[in-house]
Amino acid sequence: MGTFTAIVDGEEIQITSETLASLDAISSDSDQFHILQDGKSYQANVLNSNFNQKTITISVNGNPYTIKIEDEYDQLVKKMGLSATAAQKVGDIKAPMPGLILDILVESGQTIEKGTPLVILEAMKMENVLKAEGDGVIKSIEVEKSAAVEKGQILIIME
Repeated sequence: MGTFTAIVDGEEIQITSETLASLDAISSDSDQFHILQDGKSYQANVLNSNFNQKTITISVNGNPYTIKIEDEYDQLVKKMGLSATAAQKVGDIKAPMPGLILDILVESGQTIEKGTPLVILEAMKMENVLKAEGDGVIKSIEVEKSAAVEKGQILIIME
């Protein structure tokens, strides 16, 4: 698995395979977990996740936290002083996972900027807002609201 960095409220925490293995976690539902660590009990609920932005919002004992996950690639790019988003060319928008299109927030011909919300995709009982990774123009929208999509399916074609 390697080492991940979790950024919680601006504080970086290193997470390793050993760290995860030391947690005693039981999933009581797809988005609820009971965790025991060092004799303390925690109730965690997944409130929202965005796989494109690598963020997840959880509630631990009623306190919400937004966590940004950086994998080894993200850490290397950061260490080299490069921007991961600057290195990405705006391309077609694809479904990051199978799910259901809840809403389409843009139209063909629309000029968009980085961060513009494009589509709301429901996957694993969570709503995920897919956002533009850069500036561009919507050439065509390849899906309709309420459509089921597969991972990697093209949702929006960019110019």
